[in-house]
Amino acid sequence: MDIKTVVLVIGFVVTVASMWFALQSEIELAKQLPEPEVSRTEYDLKDKLVRETIMNTQKKVEENGQKLDLIEARLYELSTEAKRR
Repeated sequence: MDIKTVVLVIGFVVTVASMWFALQSEIELAKQLPEPEVSRTEYDLKDKLVRETIMNTQKKVEENGQKLDLIEARLYELSTEAKRR
C-alpha cells in the first residue's frame, strides 16, 4: 500500500467516525426536546378517519361475503349438473 491509499483510508475512517458522533449528538438532543402536542382537532380528525376506514372495510367484507355466497351457489349448481351427466 502506498501513502495515498493509507491517507485515503484514514480520511474515510475519520469522516465516518465524525458523522457517527454528530448523529449521536443529534439523537440525544432530540430525546431531550418536548414531545409535540396533539391538538384536540387533530385527534378528532384522526379518530374520524380511523372510524371511516373501519366502516369502509366492514362494507367491503359484507360485499365479498355476498359475492362468495353467489360463487358457492353457482359452484353447487355446476357440481350437481356434472353429477347428473
